[in-house]
Amino acid sequence: MTGRLAQICRHPIKGHGRETLASVRLLAGECLPWDRHWAVAHEAAQLEPGWNPCVNFARGAKAPDLMAITSVLDEATATVTLRHPAQGEITLRPDDPADLPRFLDWVRPLNPQSRAQPARFVTAGRGMTDSDFPSVAILSAASLADLSARMGHDLSPHRWRGNLWLDGAAPWAEFDWIGREIRIGQAVLRIEERITRCTATQVNPDSGKTDADTLSALEAAFGHQDFGVYATVIAGGMVATGDEWSLT
Repeated sequence: MTGRLAQICRHPIKGHGRETLASVRLLAGECLPWDRHWAVAHEAAQLEPGWNPCVNFARGAKAPDLMAITSVLDEATATVTLRHPAQGEITLRPDDPADLPRFLDWVRPLNPQSRAQPARFVTAGRGMTDSDFPSVAILSAASLADLSARMGHDLSPHRWRGNLWLDGAAPWAEFDWIGREIRIGQAVLRIEERITRCTATQVNPDSGKTDADTLSALEAAFGHQDFGVYATVIAGGMVATGDEWSLT
């Protein structure tokens, strides 16, 4: 089975924006570079050193308006520009404590007042993905098209916060790839497990408003709430949109 890499996305600040890339160099044993490099811990977070589970962070599952943020990262200066249709634009360095108050003022209206409020940026020395191992999320355009057709709703890829979107696979074939290796461009990844989804996928990433019950649709059609797979990079290399992928 072969196909083409359709899209590359990263999310420099977990839950706060997505960015589409033309190419990226994957590194063995690591997340997609700069993906979830920072996360926004809320005031009730109970953090351990290093990686922490998503319950400690502000995110789209609890604050749907966050899903409408887009981002642009300047890697050389570790500066992120965030844009939101209601809040406008802000440019900041998450590692600079002086920028935190501005960010909190900007993002606070996007967080329900009934929830624990965003408090500070944290890093982990690896991407703060939802998996407890450094992962890259691989998703299938055919599976998205199939679910969209079943729901009668054109679902944006950005609902799913994936990293690598593949064209050319049969719908839902990726669930049969667990334990197999896939070559994408110059890199090789091992497919590890399915991704079980949360209510963030019910949110329109253009508006930040809930408008599609993706979880019920998955449950009704397949008896689960899984979409996409987590992979680990076992051989690094450049990948670019349009690159061929193949199972090995």
